[in-house]
Amino acid sequence: MRLVEIYEGTLFECQMIKNLLENEGIESNLKDEIIGTRGGNVWRQAGGVKIIISDDNYEKARIIISEFEKSRKD
Repeated sequence: MRLVEIYEGTLFECQMIKNLLENEGIESNLKDEIIGTRGGNVWRQAGGVKIIISDDNYEKARIIISEFEKSRKD
């Protein structure tokens, strides 16, 4: 098992995605959670909060995240 970064965004977005992933049985962790909450748009441009998962769950998680992103555009 290897850990991979699958998403980068705001703390709010990452918390929502983390909940979606966990509802589907995919364990995930947030990285740079504190840094991502400081500085507003400045940190978003420089890199915000990241979601880390096991590479075993990558494909399933990618589908869930794609659906999340699609729903935000609608």
